[in-house]
Amino acid sequence: MERRDIGIEHLDGELDDLGVVAGNLRDLRRFNRLFGGVALSSWGVRRLLDGATAATLLDVGTGGADIPVALLAEARRRDLDLDVTAVDGRAEVIEAARLARPGLERISGLRLGVVEAGRLPYPDGAFDVAHASLVVHHLDEPAAVRFLAELARVSRVGVVVNDLHRGRLAWLGAWLVGHVLTRNRFTRHDAPLSVRRAYRLAELEGLLERAGLEAVDRRVGPFGHRYAVVAVGRHARQ
Repeated sequence: MERRDIGIEHLDGELDDLGVVAGNLRDLRRFNRLFGGVALSSWGVRRLLDGATAATLLDVGTGGADIPVALLAEARRRDLDLDVTAVDGRAEVIEAARLARPGLERISGLRLGVVEAGRLPYPDGAFDVAHASLVVHHLDEPAAVRFLAELARVSRVGVVVNDLHRGRLAWLGAWLVGHVLTRNRFTRHDAPLSVRRAYRLAELEGLLERAGLEAVDRRVGPFGHRYAVVAVGRHARQ
Protein backbone atom coordinates (compact mmCIF):
# COMPACT_ATOMS: atom_id res chain seq x y z
CA MET A 1 0.00 0.00 0.00
CA GLU A 2 1.53 3.31 -1.10
CA ARG A 3 1.36 6.32 1.17
CA ARG A 4 -1.34 8.76 0.12
CA ASP A 5 -0.80 12.28 1.37
CA ILE A 6 -4.28 13.31 0.30
CA GLY A 7 -7.45 14.16 2.11
CA ILE A 8 -7.85 16.20 5.26
CA GLU A 9 -8.50 14.57 8.58
CA HIS A 10 -11.39 16.18 10.42
CA LEU A 11 -9.10 16.86 13.38
CA ASP A 12 -7.00 19.05 11.04
CA GLY A 13 -10.02 20.96 9.74
CA GLU A 14 -12.68 23.19 11.25
CA LEU A 15 -13.23 22.41 14.92
CA ASP A 16 -16.47 24.29 15.52
CA ASP A 17 -18.20 21.49 17.47
CA LEU A 18 -16.15 20.91 20.61
CA GLY A 19 -18.49 18.14 21.75
CA VAL A 20 -17.61 16.08 18.68
CA VAL A 21 -13.90 16.86 19.11
CA ALA A 22 -14.07 15.82 22.78
CA GLY A 23 -15.76 12.57 21.72
CA ASN A 24 -12.96 11.92 19.24
CA LEU A 25 -10.34 12.53 21.94
CA ARG A 26 -12.13 10.11 24.27
CA ASP A 27 -12.09 7.53 21.46
CA LEU A 28 -8.36 8.05 20.96
CA ARG A 29 -7.77 7.66 24.70
CA ARG A 30 -9.67 4.36 24.68
CA PHE A 31 -7.93 3.07 21.55
CA ASN A 32 -4.49 4.06 22.87
CA ARG A 33 -5.16 2.03 25.98
CA LEU A 34 -6.76 -0.99 24.27
CA PHE A 35 -4.51 -1.33 21.24
CA GLY A 36 -1.07 -0.64 22.65
CA GLY A 37 -0.43 3.04 22.03
CA VAL A 38 0.12 3.85 25.70
CA ALA A 39 2.31 0.77 26.20
CA LEU A 40 4.55 1.73 23.27
CA SER A 41 5.12 5.26 24.52
CA SER A 42 5.72 3.99 28.03
CA TRP A 43 8.34 1.56 26.76
CA GLY A 44 10.11 4.27 24.75
CA VAL A 45 10.25 6.72 27.64
CA ARG A 46 11.51 4.01 30.02
CA ARG A 47 14.19 3.13 27.47
CA LEU A 48 15.53 6.69 27.58
CA LEU A 49 15.05 7.42 31.28
CA ASP A 50 16.24 4.12 32.76
CA GLY A 51 17.80 4.87 36.14
CA ALA A 52 16.67 8.49 36.31
CA THR A 53 15.04 9.81 39.47
CA ALA A 54 13.74 13.06 37.95
CA ALA A 55 13.07 14.09 34.36
CA THR A 56 11.21 16.50 32.11
CA LEU A 57 9.21 15.51 29.05
CA LEU A 58 7.64 17.49 26.23
CA ASP A 59 4.64 15.90 24.47
CA VAL A 60 3.91 17.63 21.16
CA GLY A 61 0.53 17.21 19.48
CA THR A 62 -0.89 15.98 22.73
CA GLY A 63 -4.56 15.82 21.71
CA GLY A 64 -6.45 14.76 24.81
CA ALA A 65 -3.18 14.38 26.78
CA ASP A 66 -4.08 10.78 27.62
CA ILE A 67 -0.58 9.46 27.04
CA PRO A 68 1.05 12.14 29.26
CA VAL A 69 -1.47 11.29 31.99
CA ALA A 70 -0.59 7.59 31.69
CA LEU A 71 3.15 8.37 31.73
CA LEU A 72 2.73 10.43 34.90
CA ALA A 73 0.80 7.62 36.60
CA GLU A 74 3.54 5.14 35.72
CA ALA A 75 6.23 7.55 36.89
CA ARG A 76 4.59 7.77 40.29
CA ARG A 77 4.61 3.98 40.55
CA ARG A 78 8.33 3.96 39.69
CA ASP A 79 9.21 6.82 42.07
CA LEU A 80 10.25 8.95 39.11
CA ASP A 81 9.71 12.67 39.54
CA LEU A 82 8.38 13.40 36.05
CA ASP A 83 7.33 16.84 34.84
CA VAL A 84 5.33 16.86 31.57
CA THR A 85 4.58 19.78 29.28
CA ALA A 86 1.81 18.72 26.90
CA VAL A 87 1.14 21.03 23.96
CA ASP A 88 -1.02 21.12 20.86
CA GLY A 89 -1.12 23.49 17.92
CA ARG A 90 -4.88 23.99 18.12
CA ALA A 91 -6.46 25.89 21.02
CA GLU A 92 -9.74 24.13 20.24
CA VAL A 93 -8.10 20.75 20.85
CA ILE A 94 -6.82 21.81 24.27
CA GLU A 95 -10.29 23.14 25.12
CA ALA A 96 -11.86 19.87 23.97
CA ALA A 97 -9.30 17.93 26.03
CA ARG A 98 -10.48 19.76 29.15
CA LEU A 99 -14.07 18.90 28.20
CA ALA A 100 -13.24 15.25 27.55
CA ARG A 101 -11.43 14.85 30.87
CA PRO A 102 -12.64 17.20 33.62
CA GLY A 103 -9.90 17.95 36.10
CA LEU A 104 -7.16 17.41 33.51
CA GLU A 105 -5.24 20.52 34.55
CA ARG A 106 -5.32 19.52 38.20
CA ILE A 107 -3.17 16.45 37.54
CA SER A 108 0.12 16.89 39.34
CA GLY A 109 3.13 17.29 37.08
CA LEU A 110 1.13 18.17 33.94
CA ARG A 111 1.13 21.52 32.16
CA LEU A 112 -0.98 22.17 29.05
CA GLY A 113 -0.25 24.72 26.37
CA VAL A 114 -0.95 25.83 22.81
CA VAL A 115 2.26 25.69 20.76
CA GLU A 116 2.94 25.52 17.04
CA ALA A 117 4.66 22.18 16.48
CA GLY A 118 6.77 23.30 13.54
CA ARG A 119 8.63 25.92 15.58
CA LEU A 120 8.81 25.03 19.25
CA PRO A 121 9.31 28.10 21.49
CA TYR A 122 11.85 26.40 23.75
CA PRO A 123 15.65 26.68 23.96
CA ASP A 124 17.94 23.87 22.87
CA GLY A 125 17.90 20.97 25.31
CA ALA A 126 15.00 22.37 27.32
CA PHE A 127 13.63 18.87 28.09
CA ASP A 128 15.11 15.47 28.76
CA VAL A 129 12.75 13.70 26.36
CA ALA A 130 10.58 14.91 23.48
CA HIS A 131 7.64 12.67 22.61
CA ALA A 132 5.09 12.66 19.80
CA SER A 133 2.24 10.21 19.30
CA LEU A 134 0.10 10.11 16.15
CA VAL A 135 1.58 13.36 14.83
CA VAL A 136 4.04 12.48 12.06
CA HIS A 137 1.45 10.86 9.79
CA HIS A 138 -0.28 14.25 9.53
CA LEU A 139 2.82 15.71 7.85
CA ASP A 140 4.35 15.42 4.41
CA GLU A 141 8.02 14.41 4.28
CA PRO A 142 9.65 17.88 4.40
CA ALA A 143 7.37 18.98 7.25
CA ALA A 144 7.96 15.70 9.10
CA VAL A 145 11.74 16.14 8.89
CA ARG A 146 11.48 19.71 10.21
CA PHE A 147 9.22 18.55 13.03
CA LEU A 148 11.54 15.72 14.04
CA ALA A 149 14.52 18.08 13.94
CA GLU A 150 12.68 20.38 16.36
CA LEU A 151 12.05 17.46 18.71
CA ALA A 152 15.75 16.65 18.54
CA ARG A 153 16.73 20.25 19.21
CA VAL A 154 14.74 20.63 22.43
CA SER A 155 15.63 17.21 23.91
CA ARG A 156 18.75 16.44 25.95
CA VAL A 157 18.45 12.65 26.13
CA GLY A 158 16.38 11.60 23.15
CA VAL A 159 13.12 11.41 21.24
CA VAL A 160 10.23 8.92 21.22
CA VAL A 161 8.00 8.78 18.14
CA ASN A 162 4.85 6.66 18.32
CA ASP A 163 2.77 6.33 15.17
CA LEU A 164 0.78 4.12 12.84
CA HIS A 165 2.25 1.57 10.45
CA ARG A 166 0.73 1.74 6.98
CA GLY A 167 -0.67 -1.51 5.62
CA ARG A 168 -3.83 -3.14 4.32
CA LEU A 169 -4.57 -5.03 7.53
CA ALA A 170 -3.99 -1.87 9.56
CA TRP A 171 -6.38 0.02 7.28
CA LEU A 172 -9.03 -2.69 7.63
CA GLY A 173 -8.61 -2.69 11.40
CA ALA A 174 -8.94 1.09 11.56
CA TRP A 175 -12.10 0.97 9.44
CA LEU A 176 -13.63 -1.74 11.62
CA VAL A 177 -12.72 0.04 14.87
CA GLY A 178 -14.18 3.26 13.52
CA HIS A 179 -17.44 1.62 12.53
CA VAL A 180 -17.90 -0.85 15.39
CA LEU A 181 -16.58 0.85 18.52
CA THR A 182 -17.77 4.41 18.00
CA ARG A 183 -20.38 6.59 16.35
CA ASN A 184 -18.17 9.70 16.40
CA ARG A 185 -17.98 11.12 12.89
CA PHE A 186 -14.42 12.42 13.36
CA THR A 187 -13.16 9.01 14.46
CA ARG A 188 -14.97 7.15 11.69
CA HIS A 189 -13.52 9.43 9.01
CA ASP A 190 -10.02 9.92 10.40
CA ALA A 191 -9.08 6.41 11.52
CA PRO A 192 -8.69 4.74 8.09
CA LEU A 193 -7.40 7.94 6.48
CA SER A 194 -4.66 8.15 9.12
CA VAL A 195 -3.43 4.69 8.11
CA ARG A 196 -3.30 5.67 4.43
CA ARG A 197 -1.19 8.70 5.35
CA ALA A 198 1.08 6.85 7.80
CA TYR A 199 4.76 6.07 7.31
CA ARG A 200 6.04 2.53 7.57
CA LEU A 201 8.67 1.91 10.22
CA ALA A 202 11.59 1.96 7.76
CA GLU A 203 10.26 5.18 6.22
CA LEU A 204 10.01 6.84 9.63
CA GLU A 205 13.58 5.83 10.46
CA GLY A 206 14.66 7.43 7.20
CA LEU A 207 12.93 10.66 8.19
CA LEU A 208 14.66 10.55 11.57
CA GLU A 209 18.03 10.20 9.86
CA ARG A 210 17.33 13.20 7.65
CA ALA A 211 16.43 15.15 10.81
CA GLY A 212 19.82 14.41 12.38
CA LEU A 213 18.62 11.59 14.63
CA GLU A 214 19.62 7.96 14.88
CA ALA A 215 17.11 5.27 15.78
CA VAL A 216 18.58 3.19 18.61
CA ASP A 217 15.58 1.00 19.40
CA ARG A 218 12.13 0.27 18.07
CA ARG A 219 9.11 -1.78 19.05
CA VAL A 220 6.03 -2.85 17.10
CA GLY A 221 2.66 -3.09 18.82
CA PRO A 222 0.84 -6.38 19.37
CA PHE A 223 -1.35 -6.00 16.29
CA GLY A 224 1.41 -4.79 13.96
CA HIS A 225 -0.51 -1.59 13.23
CA ARG A 226 1.64 0.73 15.30
CA TYR A 227 5.23 1.23 16.41
CA ALA A 228 7.44 3.35 18.63
CA VAL A 229 10.98 4.42 17.79
CA VAL A 230 13.56 5.69 20.26
CA ALA A 231 16.08 8.03 18.67
CA VAL A 232 19.01 10.15 19.80
CA GLY A 233 21.11 12.84 18.20
CA ARG A 234 24.05 11.34 16.35
CA HIS A 235 26.45 13.08 18.73
CA ALA A 236 24.78 11.31 21.70
CA ARG A 237 24.58 7.78 20.31
CA GLN A 238 23.88 5.29 23.07
